[in-house]
Amino acid sequence: MNESARVAVVGAGAVGLTTAFDLAERGARVTLFERDAPGGGSTSRAAGICYDAYAEDIDVAVADRAMTRFRRLSGEGEFVFHETPYVFLAREGDDAAAAALEEAVERMRVHDRAVSLVAPDELADRFPIRTDDVALAGVAENAGWADPAAYVDLFVEQCESAGVEFRVGDAVSLRADPPGVAVDDAVTARFDAVVVAAGVHSRRLLADAGHPIALKPYRAQALVADCDYRGPTVYDATEESYLRPHPAGVLAGDGVEPVEPDPDDWDPTADDWFVADALDAVRHRTAGGDAGESGGGGSTEPELDRAWAGLCGATPDRNPLVGAVAEGVYVAAGWHGHGFMWAPAIGERLAEVVLGDSQESIPGAFDPRRFDGDEEFAVVEGMALDGD
Repeated sequence: MNESARVAVVGAGAVGLTTAFDLAERGARVTLFERDAPGGGSTSRAAGICYDAYAEDIDVAVADRAMTRFRRLSGEGEFVFHETPYVFLAREGDDAAAAALEEAVERMRVHDRAVSLVAPDELADRFPIRTDDVALAGVAENAGWADPAAYVDLFVEQCESAGVEFRVGDAVSLRADPPGVAVDDAVTARFDAVVVAAGVHSRRLLADAGHPIALKPYRAQALVADCDYRGPTVYDATEESYLRPHPAGVLAGDGVEPVEPDPDDWDPTADDWFVADALDAVRHRTAGGDAGESGGGGSTEPELDRAWAGLCGATPDRNPLVGAVAEGVYVAAGWHGHGFMWAPAIGERLAEVVLGDSQESIPGAFDPRRFDGDEEFAVVEGMALDGD
């Protein structure tokens, strides 16, 4: 495909915006369709955690490039990448999680990741978090966090500067042969290629065009708590919960529901049980015990600032769906909550493939055509140790 190709991108989240910009930077004429505001879907509800602590080589390669680009972008506009170690731990009595953690760290180190196993005493000496219930921990040094909203604002500006045409507020449908996009089922605009990066809505858009994909939505929850916390990002593998620093104190999440919601009719408010559990988890990990003795952790009681739910996309094997589903029709979805984290690398790789610059940019393990699209599978949350 020549560099002046006309390309439509459907979905203006982090992945869609990055892809649109990278296509335009390579000379494509890009139209970006978004039915809501840019970044108003899953990206607006993302945790913004970033790391390269993966055990599989294909994941490492994508995450490594994404981290490099996050750092290069930091300081442009209001976007800042905050360097913050990522701690993942197993609690006392959870032998299965401890064994999985030890195996995962060994595999990460095979891929030259800056990750180490740390005993509770060493963890307490280094970080202002509670460790008296920890059996074993891993620490990934190449990690951080960023504000997804600031990333969206930056890429909206960069897309506009690169000549991307925005079509915001339009409900669209997809045409596959030849590639095209119809607005409100009206006249179809023809394109040389169409990239569907519409999160969990990608499934319906592609199925209606005759190309079902193996994608299932699930609901996850998060909150921001106002407290004094200046520690690392922490993933508790036993409780399957996480927290990271936030300007107000802490952003914390878990609450993954292994039930498929209707992506057009779901509850974006956080459940009361989740808010209570998440505040307890923040209180437990950041206040009292070792955290108080270290002097840099939260000595204040966490108070709820805000809480929400969001939709993530799951696949049968926990790898995303990235690449062609038909001639000139591409998808980028199924992130298990890692879409923002991988957006800088996936946008770049997908732009290369769409324009024919590199057929090897996207791993074969991400090929959306590896599934028929009608598979039955259970949702597994994205940060579980056995998948990283």
